[in-house]
Amino acid sequence: MTLIATDSLPAIDETLLKAIDWRDYASAKDDGHAPKILVLYGSLRDRSFSRLAAEEAARLLRWYGCEVKIFDPRDLPLPDACDPDHPKVVELRALAEWSEGMVWSSPERHGAMTGILKSQIDWIPLSVGAVRPTQGKTLAVMQVCGGSQSFNAVNQMRILGRWMRMVTIPNQSSIAKAWSEFDEAGRMKPSPYLMRICDVMEELVKFTYMSRSRPELTDRYSERVETAEELMGRVNLKQAAD
Repeated sequence: MTLIATDSLPAIDETLLKAIDWRDYASAKDDGHAPKILVLYGSLRDRSFSRLAAEEAARLLRWYGCEVKIFDPRDLPLPDACDPDHPKVVELRALAEWSEGMVWSSPERHGAMTGILKSQIDWIPLSVGAVRPTQGKTLAVMQVCGGSQSFNAVNQMRILGRWMRMVTIPNQSSIAKAWSEFDEAGRMKPSPYLMRICDVMEELVKFTYMSRSRPELTDRYSERVETAEELMGRVNLKQAAD
């Protein structure tokens, strides 16, 4: 696969990357289009390691044939600080609806994910009318650590993914001493941490192919009951009008 310069993978042996054939994972009704992946990161620093890790993930996802969009959280207001018609909120919600999978990348701060990432997630509604924007979408979680390796942030993100009714993949990434894992140009050095990100993105693409054309995987009894009740209500209203 030919990559543009910004998507080069100098620290990765591309001969050992394995292209993913969507037909091995998707259902028969899938059309094979490029997986649509939204990437969120949780820091506004000029040299943000969560953003740099997210960008490495995005390069790998594009190598695997995905269409990737990275949301810039700058200027996104705090949840409930304004109406949902704020341009950044509209942009974020449109991207969430567009996506078939997501990557969340956060620093660990005070033993937790950052408020910057949490604010982005909080602006994505659990439901909009009858539409549930994140239900059934895949999710990969990553964190960067300033010191020794920790998993507090990814564990929290897993809880949020479950609450958002997402299919959170088993693998995850946690980069210890992130300040030592990137070169001056902001690219990750060869390391087991970079190999883990390769593993996570490969797994995310496979799970996205498997789940995106199978809405029955996340079809819920309670929602079928709710839909039936709404239908009955409409029928009763029509009969009363007649």
